[in-house]
Amino acid sequence: MTPPVPIAVVGPTGTGKSDLALDLAVRLGGEIVNIDAMQLYRGMDIGTAKLAPDEWRGIRYHQLDVLDVTQTASVANYQQAAVRDVEAIAVRGAVPVIVGGSMMYVQSLLDEWSFPATDAAVRARWEAVLAARGVAAVHEELSRVDPEAAASILPTDGRRLVRALEVVEITGRPFAASAPRIGEPRWGTRIVGVDRESAELDERIRLRTRLMFERGLVDEVRGLIELGLREGVTAPRAIGYAQVLAWLDGEYDLDEAQERTFIGTRRYVRRQRSWFRRDTRIRWVDGNDPDLADTTIRILDDRRILGEP
Repeated sequence: MTPPVPIAVVGPTGTGKSDLALDLAVRLGGEIVNIDAMQLYRGMDIGTAKLAPDEWRGIRYHQLDVLDVTQTASVANYQQAAVRDVEAIAVRGAVPVIVGGSMMYVQSLLDEWSFPATDAAVRARWEAVLAARGVAAVHEELSRVDPEAAASILPTDGRRLVRALEVVEITGRPFAASAPRIGEPRWGTRIVGVDRESAELDERIRLRTRLMFERGLVDEVRGLIELGLREGVTAPRAIGYAQVLAWLDGEYDLDEAQERTFIGTRRYVRRQRSWFRRDTRIRWVDGNDPDLADTTIRILDDRRILGEP
């Protein structure tokens, strides 16, 4: 019997990917590999809509809560660790179910992205620009030299913006040119995308944002500050966390922090949708489908997923 083929569940934030992935893992005898960059962080639970362990229904999760908020999330490090997890799951005869919407993390895992070398002097120069002029100036420069890269990276993610500018300067080519061409995904992974109609998704995001604040996002951020959140490079720039930190610093009131979180999430959703819709390997399903897991298994051909002849 051949090893089970992985399933990747991708798409915009708020469409229901996590619930579908869990349903698939339960139905198919799988284990879940997280591919959401911010869910790598311990303690960042409410603001990332992370499922709690008592919601896992006995399913084993990987690449969840593996970083402290002071550590820097790295696509390259994630790639190495997640590859080991996916292959170990398949060896055990379980179906690896990969789920999340972090665009470059998805591509790094499924398309065997080989990352360009670094240049300390070039990076230091752009980091100095970031420190002196702020993340908006760095994003503006990347938009000028590589609009596609700028559109795919959160405008608040200074570290990744600096990395993109470094790669462009070193290679003389767009950041995306270092990415692999879309072809057969690693391990023959079957990729399903979950989406919803834009107006409905906007309402889901608004409700999700309100519930995050009602359920204690501010207290979560305060607790993470004690663990070094402000000293981190990646974690404090996450949507929701950045806005609460700004409120704590007196930049605006709490209602505006909530509204800015909603707007930032909605913008991110638009970038995710644009990115994933370019990938013709993805089979799209409607998050409103009442039989979503059944529909997905039928679309993806469960015999091959299970490693059957």
